[in-house]
Amino acid sequence: MFPLFGFYSVIILLVFLLGASIALAIILGAQRRRVGQLKRSRLEIKQEEGRVFDFLHGLGAAFCEGVCPSKLHRLVVEGAMRILSSTGGALYLVDRDENRLIPAFLTENTPPLVVIPDFINQPTPTLLSFYGVKSQAPSSIKSFLQLNTILPGQGLLGEAWEWKQPRFLDSHHLPEKLVAQGLDSVLLGPLIYGERTLGVLAVINGKDNSFSPGGLDLFGAIAEQSAFALYNQAVYKDAGEKRLLDHDLEIAAEVQKILLPSEAPLVSGYQISGVNIPARVLSGDYFDYLFIDEHLIGVAIADVSGKGIPASLIMALCRSALRSQAVTDSSPSNVLHKLNRQLYPDMREDMFISMAYVIINHKTDEALLARAGHDAPLFYRAADHSVERFNPKGMAVGVDSGEVFDRFCSDFSFRFEPGDCLLLYTDGVTEALNTHGLEFGMERLTKCLKENANNSSEILLKRLTDEIRLFINHQPQHDDITLIAIRKL
Repeated sequence: MFPLFGFYSVIILLVFLLGASIALAIILGAQRRRVGQLKRSRLEIKQEEGRVFDFLHGLGAAFCEGVCPSKLHRLVVEGAMRILSSTGGALYLVDRDENRLIPAFLTENTPPLVVIPDFINQPTPTLLSFYGVKSQAPSSIKSFLQLNTILPGQGLLGEAWEWKQPRFLDSHHLPEKLVAQGLDSVLLGPLIYGERTLGVLAVINGKDNSFSPGGLDLFGAIAEQSAFALYNQAVYKDAGEKRLLDHDLEIAAEVQKILLPSEAPLVSGYQISGVNIPARVLSGDYFDYLFIDEHLIGVAIADVSGKGIPASLIMALCRSALRSQAVTDSSPSNVLHKLNRQLYPDMREDMFISMAYVIINHKTDEALLARAGHDAPLFYRAADHSVERFNPKGMAVGVDSGEVFDRFCSDFSFRFEPGDCLLLYTDGVTEALNTHGLEFGMERLTKCLKENANNSSEILLKRLTDEIRLFINHQPQHDDITLIAIRKL
């Protein structure tokens, strides 16, 4: 009886050990599978990190190589596709006026993110179609996608433009027409930097592919980095364009200096000096000396409304017209009449030219002055140390076609005596502002003229400009400054 009991005990023990071994084998197998999964997950994470690093490195390299926009656009889309293992991608950017989305880069395998019109989908008849071979219209669809722009709120892309964060959309949440065109699942979102939306990025997968569970978060990080890169590329581009513009402006300023007198004219019995100080790179002020005959010299000063490039172009036009009219006429008002009629058709409604033109007979010391809406010249009389404003009537050039202008603009005659000085100036002198918002004004200009009129014309202008600089006390110059001094010896 005892041997039989021992036999059963052994059997039970063997069964127990067998069950324990099986359980242990199952546990070990599960652990191995778990370790394998962890290794694969670790490898996938490492590969994903590598793809992210390559993406960021590519963005950085693009800037080092000059930030070619088309290359950057390709890097953004293809980099996002590699990281998310997607089959297609597209980048749409907001235009300069921020009115619409423009396609920047679309991969070949990307299903349309916009609805293709029926007439685009129609196959184009070919010779083969007569033999029953159907033709497709891939080129017309591709052209449509490359040229089609999106308005805010228009279709899926227009809606994504107005989103605040990326979204994942599958076939159950996409418009039916887009699903019918082959779109199955997409990660889609706006590219936002600061408060500005720069565009919309999309990465797409088909039915046989799916995004990882953390794909949306990863896509959000990609969109953020892409927006930063695109913003900096735009800043870099604007800076490059500004450098080119600055270079062009410097050349234009050099050309403009050629249009203004480079040195004082030699006139028997007179000293004549002029100076032009632009508020910007280019000036809208103009002055000139014109030799009419052996005894007559014309001196002109003008101020084009506005500043910068538009004013400088009108100034050049004014110079050409004045020089063509002045050489054959000894009457300043007649010259201004003809000048106005010549320039009026080419002047915009919001632009005009104020001008003063004086012709001096340096043999008789007689002078004629005509004024076209310009600041009244100041005349210093040495005999009694007085200053008079010459203020004949006249309206600005370019305001009227000629009938009214001619009635207002007439010659004003005066005479130079030894020591007398005529000062012509633009309103940038009297309207120069100091740190308290006060203008230099007529009173200071008159006082400075009285105190320095006995000096040479060149020293007089230097003292005047020094007084203006001292008054404004390093304030930015808001208008062009031009001065001409004509002094009788």
